[in-house]
Amino acid sequence: MATFLASPVQAFVIASLVVTGTYLYSKLYYRRFKQNAHLPQLPSSLLWGHLMAFDRYTKQGIPDRHPDIIFAEMHRALGEPPIMLLDNWPIVPPMVIVASHDVAEQVSRPSTKFQFSAPKSSSVDRIVNLIGPNSILLKQNEKWKSVRKRFNPGFAPQHLMTLLPVIIGKAAPYLQILDELAHAGEVFQFDQPTTNLTFDIIGAVAMDEDMGAQHQDPAHQGELIRMFEELIKTYADDKLQLPWWLMPRAHLRRRRLGGLISQQLKAIVSRNFEEMKVREHQGQAHSRSRSILALSLQDIESLTPEIMEETCDQLKTFLFAGHDTTSTTIVWSIYELFRTPHALKAVRAELDSLFGPGAARDPAIVRDKLLSPEGAEIIHRMTYISAVIREILRLHSPAGSIRVANPGSGFSVSTSRGEYNLDGNWIYINHNLIHRDRAVFGDTADNFVPERWLASDGLPASAWRPFERGPRNCIGQELANIETRIIIAMLVCRYEFTKVGLGEIDLEGNGQPTVNAIGQFKVKSELYSTIQITGKPVDGMMMKVKLATET
Repeated sequence: MATFLASPVQAFVIASLVVTGTYLYSKLYYRRFKQNAHLPQLPSSLLWGHLMAFDRYTKQGIPDRHPDIIFAEMHRALGEPPIMLLDNWPIVPPMVIVASHDVAEQVSRPSTKFQFSAPKSSSVDRIVNLIGPNSILLKQNEKWKSVRKRFNPGFAPQHLMTLLPVIIGKAAPYLQILDELAHAGEVFQFDQPTTNLTFDIIGAVAMDEDMGAQHQDPAHQGELIRMFEELIKTYADDKLQLPWWLMPRAHLRRRRLGGLISQQLKAIVSRNFEEMKVREHQGQAHSRSRSILALSLQDIESLTPEIMEETCDQLKTFLFAGHDTTSTTIVWSIYELFRTPHALKAVRAELDSLFGPGAARDPAIVRDKLLSPEGAEIIHRMTYISAVIREILRLHSPAGSIRVANPGSGFSVSTSRGEYNLDGNWIYINHNLIHRDRAVFGDTADNFVPERWLASDGLPASAWRPFERGPRNCIGQELANIETRIIIAMLVCRYEFTKVGLGEIDLEGNGQPTVNAIGQFKVKSELYSTIQITGKPVDGMMMKVKLATET
């Protein structure tokens, strides 16, 4: 029998492979089972971490539902701890999901370790072509503070009230489009015209530019809006979290579109800066534009390449975030109001008291009242509408906030179950879990109840955080609030909306709806959110609309 004798080289290779394999195994074993063993989590796999568990829960329900819904199901299976580890590495780093508003507050507030709260994670890098590498969302510490300070004047509440004519002016073609859809009796995606409206508004408010988003013929839309829409589509179909090396063509397309958008914005910034300097030279500073861009340039002496890049990337960020959250809030508000008769009645009664009985059906009366000296006061007196918006953002918050505790930072949080060190992990402040916490919102946590925000005793401030809290809260939240109130006021009395498809009202044999135990019309199926960068109604909110005078 022949005996195989390995040569010295073969022996060395085999030994090296054994040593390397042992080393890699021990590193992976430590990462999966030791590094975060102290954190509450479902059973993990050495090779897959929680990826297989996540896949299993995904397949137990509607596959395209928002990941937050899947996280909530996993969270319940674990016994609803204040925090939960989800280890989906190497797709994304290990992530601590925060389900408690108390813990979220510890993450978002300034601390001795983090002067401006826990830093934002690199998760935002996945939309870097959409918001730009110099976006305020990516800035940290003093660099973030500098950008925030520069753009704060444009988002000051008093200044935003001076922009009411812009917001109201952009609403006119929107109402015309809805009037035409009402007369045609067509089924349409309510999200589309509403998104075009909010894109037009943020373009005008941010840059004093006509985006042309509301042209019904796409060929006549502005080039900037067309490129933005094309870029946003590259993140659809669950592509948001995939690394670039799994979809290189989509990644290259994003880079190309992001570069083209930057070129357009640079031209706009240059033109605004030159016009501002000409007016200053001619002593006409009082006639300058009052856009967010103009205010951010007022103390700039020279438009350096660095300032140009930073300004363009903030505009990218404002254009995306400024249209997205607002349009989603509006369409969910209309859906919930028109399936909740007592809430719809309360909103219409409030508008009758502000504009006069039945007057809110007439866009001209609403426009004139809001543009009058008392316009700002009328908006502030929309108490019930404000409660509706707060409740919509609680139930249908578009996105959470992902922070990071860098290795060695020693960042810990205190919970009802003890103290946990979060070093080396992403920290996901999960609004869906926090906003539906039964310990805070009781048995109606999953229900649309605007009245909860009218109670004098109120709820913990930290339990409502769609715009996040602390130093790094959303710079545009006041604009979104004003804009949403105005659009809801223009829609609710003028139109009757009927949901079609998912979430459609279930009519009895006599053709009439039935009110269920929580004061809403029964529906044939539940409408749910899916992820399209942010959370959106899965069907684009399919609707039919008719003029309220026709009912």
